[in-house]
Amino acid sequence: MRDLLAATAELVAIPSLSTHERLIADYVEAELRRPGWLEVVRVGDNVVARTGFGLPRRLVLAGHLDTVPPKDNDLPTVDGDTLWGLGSADMKGGLAVMIDLATSVAAAPVDLTYVFYVAEEIARSYNGLLSVATDRPELLQASAAIVCEPTNCTVEAGCQGVLKVEVAMGGERAHTARPWAGRNAVHRLGPVIAAVAGWPGREVVVQGCRYKESLQAVAISGGVAANVVPDLAVVELNHRFAPDRTMTEAEGSIREFLGRFLDEGDVFRVTDTAPAAPPSLDDPLLAALVDAAGGAKSGKLGWTDVAFFAERGVPAANFGPGDPELAHNAGEMVTRASLERARSVLGHLLGE
Repeated sequence: MRDLLAATAELVAIPSLSTHERLIADYVEAELRRPGWLEVVRVGDNVVARTGFGLPRRLVLAGHLDTVPPKDNDLPTVDGDTLWGLGSADMKGGLAVMIDLATSVAAAPVDLTYVFYVAEEIARSYNGLLSVATDRPELLQASAAIVCEPTNCTVEAGCQGVLKVEVAMGGERAHTARPWAGRNAVHRLGPVIAAVAGWPGREVVVQGCRYKESLQAVAISGGVAANVVPDLAVVELNHRFAPDRTMTEAEGSIREFLGRFLDEGDVFRVTDTAPAAPPSLDDPLLAALVDAAGGAKSGKLGWTDVAFFAERGVPAANFGPGDPELAHNAGEMVTRASLERARSVLGHLLGE
């Protein structure tokens, strides 16, 4: 096993903002071509490596190459057994573990596919998995999948779905000296925002995994001029829903919750969605992952590309090194112990 902390630092040192992943894709491709047992395929800047032993089951290990923009943390800094830097937890530590497995595990009880893909951190339409699925769908066929997002080396099963909504409230323009002659659309947002802030929430348990839903106002726009009563105001909402609901059911619940505030002419518009994914821990490979990780499991509070695989009938779970609470944080870091623990668990799963 290579020095995983040093290997992660090498990856952190390669800038890979979303849509600018060519350099890191080149690095990964070169690493994967070193052993003789992998078929390596490049689809744009997505890199896929596969074994082809004809085994009855195939496991995908997947990780995204891109990061969010830096916040004075673009260069790696190693302090003892801790690595600080952009993407160290989300998810270049996971990539380092994947590369080490790919280049050191020549044979496993299942065939293996390693998928390194672009643009996970931005709008879903850019996601590299979609490109691979369109151009080379056979590369993603599998019995099960593990997305190596940071999970503190516990199994985070399934994932929440995402519903993004704009609520546009209408009004009538007037001079601010005579506001009674109009209707203030910004003021009309007040009760909506208060209701969202006081949303009671919802917790459910699915296959022994707990999911806590959320609803947040994330942006507000409106206003015409300092002396004009505004006739339009818009609030953007982000809803994370549990995998016991479809996107249609999630949308219906939020429409019903906010419906009492909407008048004729107001608009409730869904701007983006991503499906939830069930835990699927009854799958033999994912059950074995839970056992290898010591039985620790929880519901994923967030969206990951586990949903991409679930949509295509592939049971999937999240497992990787690093603290998910540090993702996108200026103080992002990963420890040697976490990297080695993730490598040990996945190595055990693969028959080492």
